[in-house]
Amino acid sequence: MVRVVTAGHVNWDVTLRVKALPEPDGEARISSLQRSGGGSAANVAAALATYGTAVEIVGSVGDDEPGFLARRELDRVGVDVSELHTVRTADTTVKYLIVDAAGEVMVLGNEGANEAFEADDVRPGVVREADHLHLTGQRPATADRLADRARDGGLTVSFDPGRLLSERDYGDLLDRVDVLFVNRREAEIALAGTDPADAVAGTDRVLVVKRGANGAAVYADGTVVEHPGFDVSPVDTTGAGDAFDAGFLAVVLGVWDGEENVHIREADFERALEVANVCGAMAACEEGARQAPSRAEAEAFLADRDASG
Repeated sequence: MVRVVTAGHVNWDVTLRVKALPEPDGEARISSLQRSGGGSAANVAAALATYGTAVEIVGSVGDDEPGFLARRELDRVGVDVSELHTVRTADTTVKYLIVDAAGEVMVLGNEGANEAFEADDVRPGVVREADHLHLTGQRPATADRLADRARDGGLTVSFDPGRLLSERDYGDLLDRVDVLFVNRREAEIALAGTDPADAVAGTDRVLVVKRGANGAAVYADGTVVEHPGFDVSPVDTTGAGDAFDAGFLAVVLGVWDGEENVHIREADFERALEVANVCGAMAACEEGARQAPSRAEAEAFLADRDASG
């Protein structure tokens, strides 16, 4: 069984749905309220666990009720939470997600405990005994150290820095990972204006550019694969990018189709993008950040699309 470690944010999410965001000094009526676990590392871990991956998460929560609930949710779906550290001096990070009628999201949050852990807090064998490390937005020093451990252990590494990429300097880590996930805005920052195909030319890197409703593209040395995505009516785009990442990784690591020892550069990128896009699209059609579809649900969606032409 493929073993994956995800590292980064573990949050508790409070999702508030409104018809429209209010103007300054205005008011909006809340049509629904939902509480659930969130955070990119946790969302990807939960989805991969349901796809049959052995997953361990590295992160931190506070010693409070949201932290207890976030830990319990992950444990219940089969994520190993042994390295999910409890911080007694900080609250669990809570994100308030305000979602409008079009499914677009505005996020408010406290600083909380989700970046309290450091690489030295993590048992060295946790990373070295795995097959793949997936990094999400976190402090650059922590991400860098964990990536070095993975390299020392011969692991492949993926990284989705998310919106924090505009605020943080990850240095050459963006060039040292095997798979880099970015959206179009983040790609401009990560590549400093370089064409994606040129950025990966002559390297072993795989660059995945997410285009939202317009699908996604994979760039590797001498290879460009695109997928247009799926036409759906989004309800809540929170966590859709994490569902995309989980679907893509499940395919390129061989988990989705029950393969073994798949080298990322030899993976079927067309299949990976198809699965990733359906996972992201289906997640966006549900309320909450942790709505990645099951494998059976995703395959049924694809079968229905094929049948309807």
